[in-house]
Amino acid sequence: MSRPDPVDYQTEPAKYRHWTLAFDGPVATLIAAFDEDAGIRPGYKLKLNSYDLGVDIELADAVNRIRFEHPEVRTVVVTSGRDRVFCSGANIFMLGVSSHSWKVNFCKFTNETRNGLEDSSRYGGLKFLAAVNGSCAGGGYELALACDEILLVDDRSSAVSLPEVPLLGVLPGTGGLTRLTDKRRVRHDLADVFCTTSEGVRGQKAVDWRLVDHIAKPAQFADAVRARALALAAASDRPQGAKGVALTPLDRKIAPDALRYRHVAVAIDRAARTATFTVEGPSGDQPRDVASIEAAGAGWYPLALARELEDAILTMRTNELDIGVWLIRTEGDPAAALALDATLQALKDNWLVRETIGYLRRTFSRLDVTSRSLFALIDEGSCFAGPLLELALACDRVYQLALPDDLARAPKIALGAANFGDYPMASGQSRLGRRFYDEKPALEAAKAQIGALLDAGEAFALGLVTSAPDDIDWADEVRLAVEERVSMSPDALTAMEANLRFDGPETLFTRVFGRLTAWQNWVFQRPNAVGEKGALKVYGKGEKAAFDWDRV
Repeated sequence: MSRPDPVDYQTEPAKYRHWTLAFDGPVATLIAAFDEDAGIRPGYKLKLNSYDLGVDIELADAVNRIRFEHPEVRTVVVTSGRDRVFCSGANIFMLGVSSHSWKVNFCKFTNETRNGLEDSSRYGGLKFLAAVNGSCAGGGYELALACDEILLVDDRSSAVSLPEVPLLGVLPGTGGLTRLTDKRRVRHDLADVFCTTSEGVRGQKAVDWRLVDHIAKPAQFADAVRARALALAAASDRPQGAKGVALTPLDRKIAPDALRYRHVAVAIDRAARTATFTVEGPSGDQPRDVASIEAAGAGWYPLALARELEDAILTMRTNELDIGVWLIRTEGDPAAALALDATLQALKDNWLVRETIGYLRRTFSRLDVTSRSLFALIDEGSCFAGPLLELALACDRVYQLALPDDLARAPKIALGAANFGDYPMASGQSRLGRRFYDEKPALEAAKAQIGALLDAGEAFALGLVTSAPDDIDWADEVRLAVEERVSMSPDALTAMEANLRFDGPETLFTRVFGRLTAWQNWVFQRPNAVGEKGALKVYGKGEKAAFDWDRV
């Protein structure tokens, strides 16, 4: 069987088929008018502003461009360019013809995009207003739920709804169930009624149930949207006079078994079912002040790294399903990485530095929720220091080569101040906090070593690495660990890794990824949803779903 065309996560506004961007001072408007004939895969039409992965790739790109290219924007209005429909959610026919892995990866990327809106609101001062100017169902309402506020047109017909359970036998899987309760505090019995009523809720009742924040009659809707957008903008600290940074196309080369960027390379060993990610650390003269950083633009090392690593993660996650073990390596000078950490710390109040830290935070978080086994290999020439140490801390295991007879040549790691909170996981914890269960003695011992170059023995004593084999045992120990991992059930490993990676406090984000996604993953494989007579399969065919009534 031939492999499907690979998914490309890179795009730009000139190539958009589904979204239009408009700018008016501190307000940007994202207008949804999805091209029904431009699905990312054949076999369905994106009718009624229903979406697929291609729509969300454009959405993620548009939001990133607002973050970096338009620092004057403080509020993003998300609305529809279609008459009487805001968004009808994920395309049902796309879900019906897609493989299980496609559906799961689609939902994961969609979740990451929605969560990214809230991340920018919390950390970056970019606010979002859903101007719901028509019917809003399923994933369309989930997009609205990810915004800071929802304004619904009160035209006696437009409603918000989550009809997945009654109509499709699946869940509102991109945060809907979680945001109803955790974010909007919808009473659980009302949420139960809402999620099992396919026609949804409209008007004042939607406000009373906390499903939306405001309503406005059609004649007053545009003015109400403008007023709420400006009110949200007034609470933002995004700069008004700063010059944006153009997100120029990535320097990327794709080969059958490799991806190559300026700072990131991925080598695929198909026989071994492994991929080796190699990240090059900063080199040469690096900007140390705001003017130099702005002059470097998209070429500034941490911003370029975030973009390249994100693209590599997404490309491998979607297009290389049977490559189950990712080996994470770095190359470079740890001192240069620590110097970068110091620059980021000193200038973190600058909008561009803050947005770059946010991009790194979201990219590292993509590793946490990737269903692959992650092993960090710290060998000669490694550069796991400061921000790059997060790559190792995100891994399931960390191996550091010990060279007791040649300490000068032995690879070193180094902690930076940012490792203690600038790149939190979805749980809100730092990866060090997760590692040590926020126990003070272990964290204080690690903090005492900020800036120190730690060899394998020192790192092992602090609990920062899993194993520290010497040069005699290194090759065999790593090889056996990888071969053993590759031989295990991917299903069991994915479940095990997800549980072990998020061992700390539960948040809205961890509930979305750890609970809602896990249940949707299960539901997507059940015959009640995807069997021959499952609700997702017979939808639109005039047939009634046939359910197995056993409660499992």
